Amino acid sequence: MLVGWHIERGSFDNVTLDGLNVALAVHSPGHMAQVKWKAALYFDDKANEAQQHALTQIFTGQAGGHPGMLVSHVGEVLGIKSVAIDYHAEGKRRRMRLADIAEAEIEALAGQGGADITISNHPLCVAPGHPAVVAKSQHLSYRDHGLQ
Repeated sequence: MLVGWHIERGSFDNVTLDGLNVALAVHSPGHMAQVKWKAALYFDDKANEAQQHALTQIFTGQAGGHPGMLVSHVGEVLGIKSVAIDYHAEGKRRRMRLADIAEAEIEALAGQGGADITISNHPLCVAPGHPAVVAKSQHLSYRDHGLQ
């Protein structure tokens, strides 16, 4: 699984994180809520040293909060890298590319009246306070840390 975050506006300890991207590649050998994951974390290479430090604090769970809960499921960290991350949102489509490592594209499924189908309060949400939008994968590829 590949999860991505695009930070439209945000900061951590007075460090602005606006416009940066983060991705988490996860391998789960079973039911995600019942086994420990292997994970690799990727930061936007546009981040300066202070921003990289802030993103590391947040997305490794050291700052607590929801990322800390997600990281509690990780049994093995495969690595943390700074790479070029391109993120595009257009209508109901989202696309992310991590250098020559990964590509993903999803499209939200239409519910009643064409509205998004959403799921609220699920246990492994990646953006607390925001419902998950049900989407179909159009494309996913990943090549790093011996995984494909």
